[in-house]
Amino acid sequence: DASLAEVNSFSPSMPISPSSMINQYKFEDEPELRDLFITVDDPESHITAIETFITYRVVTKTSRGEFDSSEYEVRRRYQDFLWLKSKLEEAHPTLIIPPLPEKFIMKGMVERFSDEFIETRRKALHKFLNRIADHPTLTFHEDFKVFLTAQAWELSSHKKQGPGLLSRVGQTVRAVASSVRGGVKNRPEVFTEMNDYMETFSQKINVLDKIAHRIYKEQREYFNEMKEYGPIHTLWSASEEDIADSLKGVASCIDKCCKATERRMAGLSESLLPVLHEYVLYTDILMGVLKRRDQIQGELDSKVDALANKKTEKDLFSEEIGKLEDKVECANNALKADWDRWKQNMQSDMRATFTHVAENNLRYYEECLATWQSFLASQAVDLHVEEDSEDR
Repeated sequence: DASLAEVNSFSPSMPISPSSMINQYKFEDEPELRDLFITVDDPESHITAIETFITYRVVTKTSRGEFDSSEYEVRRRYQDFLWLKSKLEEAHPTLIIPPLPEKFIMKGMVERFSDEFIETRRKALHKFLNRIADHPTLTFHEDFKVFLTAQAWELSSHKKQGPGLLSRVGQTVRAVASSVRGGVKNRPEVFTEMNDYMETFSQKINVLDKIAHRIYKEQREYFNEMKEYGPIHTLWSASEEDIADSLKGVASCIDKCCKATERRMAGLSESLLPVLHEYVLYTDILMGVLKRRDQIQGELDSKVDALANKKTEKDLFSEEIGKLEDKVECANNALKADWDRWKQNMQSDMRATFTHVAENNLRYYEECLATWQSFLASQAVDLHVEEDSEDR
């Protein structure tokens, strides 16, 4: 990226303070005026004889004419979000549907109903709905409108109107059967490039995700040790009268650095980790979208082969091929447009995320450095005072 290279050149006239560096990265135009605002908040626990689950309040404010009111407030549980995602994938198989946080969590990482887990999931669900709201096609899907506006019993009734279990199983079997028939013969080069890009992107983003979690874990261990390190100096000062003030000063510096470390950890957990993990989930979604596009292409290829091998029923096959050609063209256009949009969003998110991490690190080290420099300066003054008193 040439613009990033220019920023990294650090010309003498270029401001390099944390507050001014961020301005060097703001290349995007201002977003268009929005007419749909969604907030996910106020998680509530529900305990029944059968299960325990969390619901979230979804508040929608809009000026769109297709909505009967300008504001809605409903409560949704995780499985309602899953239903919405599946309906969007079913209706738009070659569009990039935003990811949801995983339903299950790794054992030993965090408790399922802990405040930390619930808050992390709430933020992810909030981002999921707003990603859909900002999408030029998904935002106008009827099931999205129902999700935002229907009360719980209305949504439950609406869900029952969808395809039954056997129908869904049949669709899954057909999709799997189509995917194992072999590679696509006539795949356009642009989609081969997309597939190669995603394979590389998947490897890189997974490595970044693992490293970021390791850094956060090491920071937490360091933080826990610092919390024990400071009080030891305070206790020590009680038995060392001659150096008591210096030991207390060290303890104070450690306490300030400990608080700075805690803020740095919060920055990692709130800004870096969620973004990286979201794009880890995006890799599976994009690979799935590319496979579904290939399935449509494969169906067209099989019909073309069948037409070449059969002398009869040419009119019927020609009509089916015409429909499939239209379907493939629509799928290709939809995916290419969504791909460009996704890449722009990804690059913008990554730029903003790593810039925030860099500024967070700058603030952290500057704060810790200033803390210890101030302490050393005070010790130098005290030393001069003692030397003057000895001379006198």
